[in-house]
Amino acid sequence: MTEGTSAEAETVTAGEEVTVSLGDSWENDGEAGGQAGADKSGQGVVTAFGQTMKTLRVRAGLEREEFGRRIGYSASTVASFEQGRRIPSPRTIEQADEVLGAGGLLTVWKEQVERAQYPVFFQGMAKLEKEAVELLAYDALVVKGLLQTEEYMRALLAMRRPPLDPETIEQRVTARLARQDIFDRHPAPLLSFVMDEAVLRHRYGGKDVMRGQLEHLLLIGQKRNVEIQVMPTDCEDNAGLNGPFTVVTRKDGKKFVYAEAQGAGTLQTDPEQTVLAAARYGIIRSQALSPRESLEFIERFLGEL
Repeated sequence: MTEGTSAEAETVTAGEEVTVSLGDSWENDGEAGGQAGADKSGQGVVTAFGQTMKTLRVRAGLEREEFGRRIGYSASTVASFEQGRRIPSPRTIEQADEVLGAGGLLTVWKEQVERAQYPVFFQGMAKLEKEAVELLAYDALVVKGLLQTEEYMRALLAMRRPPLDPETIEQRVTARLARQDIFDRHPAPLLSFVMDEAVLRHRYGGKDVMRGQLEHLLLIGQKRNVEIQVMPTDCEDNAGLNGPFTVVTRKDGKKFVYAEAQGAGTLQTDPEQTVLAAARYGIIRSQALSPRESLEFIERFLGEL
C-alpha cells in the first residue's frame, strides 16, 4: 500500500457515475496499511459532539464516573467520547441524551457522528447498506465485515502493519458492529454471501476465535433472508478470480458495485458495469456449494477445529 494516498481521497457519494477513493483498506483488513487520514475526516464533528456531551453532563451535575455507570461505560471511556478520541454508537448517543435530559440535543448528532465512524471512501457504501433491498458479496481474503464477530474483527485489526492505535481499533469495531443492524432491518433485505473455502481455513486470532466465527456463520445462515455459500478449493471453475466485490441494489432499482484492492475503494454506478457484476456474481453463486451444502460444510469444518 502506498502511504499518504488518503490525502487524495474523494468523498464517495451515491449519485456519482464512477467514484474512486484512495485510502487505507477498510472492508477486508487483509492488506497491510496504517491509520488513514480518511479515518479522521469527521474529527470536527466528533469533537463538537464530545464537547456538547461534556457541557450537558456538567450542567446536569454528573461526574464522569456516575454518567458512565448510567450509560454502561467507564469514566475513561466517557472521557474519550468527550475528547473526540472515541466515537459512540447510535444507541449510546440515545442513552446519553435520555440520561442527561438533553431533549434531542445529542440525538440530532446521530447521523453525522455515525457517518464519521467511516473513512471518507467507505461512507457512500455504508449509506448504501442502510438503503439496500439486496446485497450480494463475494470474498476471497477474509470473512465479510457484515458477518464478522467482534473477536474476529479485533484479530484482523491487531494484524495491521503499521499497528493501529487503540482509539482507531475501537472506532472500527464499533462502526462494523453498527453495520450489522442490516440483519434485523424491516423489511428485511435479501443478503447473499459467497466466500472461498480458504477464508474459513485461515485461523486468524487462533482456534477459539475461528470457532466462534464459524458458529456465527451457521447462526446467520439460518436467517430466511440470508444465503451463505462456500466456494470449495477443489472447484475447477471460479468466476471470481478478479477479487472480492459487493453488488448493492437500492429500493429504486439502481445498482452499485463496490470493491477494494490495495487500499483503493471503488464505488461504481455505471449501468453496464453493475449489470456485468451482478451477472458475474450469479455465475459465482452457481459454481459454489449450495446454501445447505455450505452450512453442512462449515459445520463439518467446525467439528475438525
